[in-house]
Amino acid sequence: CAKGLLVFYTSNIKVVRAVQNGVLAGLLAVGLMSFGVQAEAATTKHRTKHVQHAQAKHGKTSARKARAEVAETGSASFGQAYGLHRTADPLALKSSVALVLDQDTNEVLFAKNSQAVLPIASLTKLMTALVIVEARQPLDDVLTVTEDDVDTEKNSSSRLAVGTKLTREEMLHLALMASENRAAHALGRYYPGGLSAFVQAMNKKAQELGMTSTRYVEPTGLSSNNQSSAPDLAMLVKTAYNYPLLREFSTSQEYQV
Repeated sequence: CAKGLLVFYTSNIKVVRAVQNGVLAGLLAVGLMSFGVQAEAATTKHRTKHVQHAQAKHGKTSARKARAEVAETGSASFGQAYGLHRTADPLALKSSVALVLDQDTNEVLFAKNSQAVLPIASLTKLMTALVIVEARQPLDDVLTVTEDDVDTEKNSSSRLAVGTKLTREEMLHLALMASENRAAHALGRYYPGGLSAFVQAMNKKAQELGMTSTRYVEPTGLSSNNQSSAPDLAMLVKTAYNYPLLREFSTSQEYQV
């Protein structure tokens, strides 16, 4: 086969991109790594009970309330709360949402609930990285991790202690390769105008790309309010793929700082 397939997924969304000439280093490696970790962390023994409770309480017509309850408890995926995982497909995928595209023609080869808008977790970092490289800030500037970068959303751990000093390039590398939340947050915080200006730039870029179902509220993906659809993510990947630095950093097998 002249083409290879590159896959990333969560319990909510699965996207498969065809990559020319069997290129293994696609930008979606960051999604493959971080989504698996975060989706697993969000799963608890109470998941089934909670989903049933949310559906019984809110009904099928009140998706917003169900979404709010799932976000508050963190005990079930959003796709499950919506019942999307029950959609039958010939591949018997566990993912609630899937999309397969031909990279050359954009032809949809396979789709499952592809228009659903769901939290995208650490795939957020792909937009974070895209905004950073397009801003052309000096990659050798030294950034410092502060208390502001500590996760208070999900209390996730980090290998970057408060006070750690790394270059912007190193922070970008860690954000993409290791889904390092403090690195991604620091990148946004050091953007001209600060974090709020950075989030605005993320949303502006999404609009420019035609990602009409996408909304960002922070640069790490820890917030469930960072949401998108599979077609929107395909647009993002197609754009980010044009930057060799992002392809390299998102597929590094190891990196020492």
